[in-house]
Amino acid sequence: MKYHCPICRKPTDSAANADFPFCSERCKLLDLGAWASEKYVISEPVIDESSSENSNRKADDERN
Repeated sequence: MKYHCPICRKPTDSAANADFPFCSERCKLLDLGAWASEKYVISEPVIDESSSENSNRKADDERN
């Protein structure tokens, strides 16, 4: 399939490009740098950690 690089928007091909979904190693490294400098953030946790802690406590209590 053909897509556009998320950094520079050049066309990139998943079958022919080892750096897919990026068009080049440069774009791949730019994306990594953006994550490392916290320019990208995940807005909300995928799993509510408080509910998993409560379920773990219940399971521990049931074992004792």
